[in-house]
Amino acid sequence: MMSILSPVVTGPSLGVLTRLVAASLLGALVALIYRRTRPARDESSSFTITLVLLAILIAMVTQVIGDNVARAFSLVGALSIVRFRTVVRDTQDTAFVIFAVAVGMAVGSSHPSVAISGIAVVGLAAMVMSRQAVVDGADPYLLQVRMGLGQDAETLLSGALDGHALRRRLVSISTARQGTALEASYRVTLRSDHAAGEVVKVLNRTEGVQSVTLQRESQMEQ
Repeated sequence: MMSILSPVVTGPSLGVLTRLVAASLLGALVALIYRRTRPARDESSSFTITLVLLAILIAMVTQVIGDNVARAFSLVGALSIVRFRTVVRDTQDTAFVIFAVAVGMAVGSSHPSVAISGIAVVGLAAMVMSRQAVVDGADPYLLQVRMGLGQDAETLLSGALDGHALRRRLVSISTARQGTALEASYRVTLRSDHAAGEVVKVLNRTEGVQSVTLQRESQMEQ
């Protein structure tokens, strides 16, 4: 009995366990990057767990294969019977699947430095691009402000929008109330939906502003 269990407690098995633990930790980093850079969806929690498990499983498979080509072909044939019925909705999600696979292979083949470097570079790139995607893909608002005649629209709006808006563009400006007031319309991209209420509150408290209307453009088109 001890002769059967002896390979389990020897040095190489401890090395295998270390690689699998490292794969789980680095896989968790991959999942953390995914959660921080991708929009929240119903399947996000399940997908992040899949990324961690995938990194561990690929590390296991890589260690089983080693340098044995015949074993590699045997595992490919065995794994080919697995079918994933859930469709990955976004190509970026597919990239994260490949990311987890690459990290697992690097750790399983005793190249942890490759996995760590990959996580650092890919994580930084994903963070930068996700922030730009938020700006480009944010749902814009239409802001209409009525103010007293003679007021400067930019001066009144700058205090309210500078801290809450990513960008703004003047759409139109016209007179109202038979020429006694000015009405300016801006296309505004806010940092968050919570900022919408803050913008309205600040503008309502601004001297010279008579009325404020802030509406999401997508709702106006319906």
